[in-house]
Amino acid sequence: MGILSVFLLVGAAFSETGNETLLQNAYLNGEALLFCRNVLSGWMQFVDPETDLFPRNLKGDTYWNAKDCSADNYPFLTLSAYFTDRYIFETRMKNILKNEQKLCNRIDRLPDDWDLVKKSFRQPEPKLTDLIFGASEYIKDGLLPLTEYLGPTEWSKRMIGLMDDIWKNSKIETEVGLLPDVSHEVGGDLLQGLCRIYWLTGDDKYKEWAFRLGDYFFLYHLPTDSEYFQLDDHGCEVFGGLSEVYLLSAYKAPDKREQWEEPMHRMIQKILDIGRNKEGLFFEAINPKEKKVLRETLTDNWGYNYNAIATVGILDNQNEYLQEVQKTLDNLWSSRDYPWENDGADGLADSLEGCINLINRFPSVNAERWADYTAQRLLKKQRPSGIVEGWHGDGNTARTMLMYAFWKSQGCYVFPWNAEVYVGSIKTEVKTLRIVVKSDWKWTGKLLFDVPRHKVYFHFPMDYPRLNQFPEWFTVDTDKEYLVHIEGKDEIKIKGEELQKGLSLELMPNTSILITITEL
Repeated sequence: MGILSVFLLVGAAFSETGNETLLQNAYLNGEALLFCRNVLSGWMQFVDPETDLFPRNLKGDTYWNAKDCSADNYPFLTLSAYFTDRYIFETRMKNILKNEQKLCNRIDRLPDDWDLVKKSFRQPEPKLTDLIFGASEYIKDGLLPLTEYLGPTEWSKRMIGLMDDIWKNSKIETEVGLLPDVSHEVGGDLLQGLCRIYWLTGDDKYKEWAFRLGDYFFLYHLPTDSEYFQLDDHGCEVFGGLSEVYLLSAYKAPDKREQWEEPMHRMIQKILDIGRNKEGLFFEAINPKEKKVLRETLTDNWGYNYNAIATVGILDNQNEYLQEVQKTLDNLWSSRDYPWENDGADGLADSLEGCINLINRFPSVNAERWADYTAQRLLKKQRPSGIVEGWHGDGNTARTMLMYAFWKSQGCYVFPWNAEVYVGSIKTEVKTLRIVVKSDWKWTGKLLFDVPRHKVYFHFPMDYPRLNQFPEWFTVDTDKEYLVHIEGKDEIKIKGEELQKGLSLELMPNTSILITITEL
């Protein structure tokens, strides 16, 4: 009998007493995944019948573009399909990737806006700066998170091609040589993309380009030496990007890390000193040079900024940075009703995304309460059609609800997905996971587990906090062994490479399976 066939299990009723949190997590996981499935269904009603491309929004912008459609909406509809409708994932979502390249590529592989009504480019002539901006956004916000979860695929190939052609078209003369863009937003996009593509491929040219941009900002144009620094999106990207290239230098160019250390810490300290309210949340914009707050509205990207601070704090053993992250999370409950981005769904989604990413590394009861509360605020934004607000930001809400779902299941999921099969998990010890799988109807399929993606796909030296990742909660490593216990059955030892293939399950109506997995 093969090892997996041992686990063809028939669910039975189990005691809910003592398992209330586990069951609650299962229902929250199901609610979040259903939200994502409905966003997907809602937007697929509006695709162009010839190309499967969809418009920038449902209020008049009848064109597909890279910086919005490709970057914010398409990637997370794709991941929603991966987990809730594998047929759509394999067909229509891959067809979109094929057609956006076929129709939109304009200068080399750099995409331009495509008018879905006129069936032509939206502008008669391409503007290189706009193409580079769109491609950099597509890489950072769309293709990186797809690759973070799926690993090397046709999407990572698209990402690498875009990065190559962005640098092929570098035209801006600077103190460090030619660069494709020097703005905080695009420079930050490129830094994040370059560092991760280097770790993914091992190709030194991406490291060299990343170091060139790092020198530009650290040595000549430090963001906090300026009169305007936006800690909100469209500016804060450079902060995260500089933390990533700083980490890259620590492992691959110690002399450069030493050269950058002082400006890195000076930048962080100034942001901490000027850029926050008393609860530790960041303002939208500051004048670092004159030590003034320019926009006191709180940014929903506060978590993105703390990703950068935490990365450097972990790398350089700066406990005071880590304490600031922890303190902010512990204070978060007091801001539970803050109207992020005018109480829009995208503002809630970005704020919740940042929180989930941080509590993965910095557990906080108050932050976890805040995250559950904010998730409910976000869930209420969805319309009966599945559409949330009818613009490209809807994809970001799906991204965050996927993150929320996998927090509640600790990375576990079932295949095939069913809206009335629920998975909830709790990590009871560092190496032990308790899982419940509950079904309202008869269901046969597999329970699948996350893998250490940062190591397997990207070859990162550490799983550092970063934008556009999906946190790892409980992962199954190929080289380890696990003790699997199904309630009412004997424990069985199983190799990680086998467990990664999943546990085969069969559940009868209104039954559950309780599973405990311990890493040996």
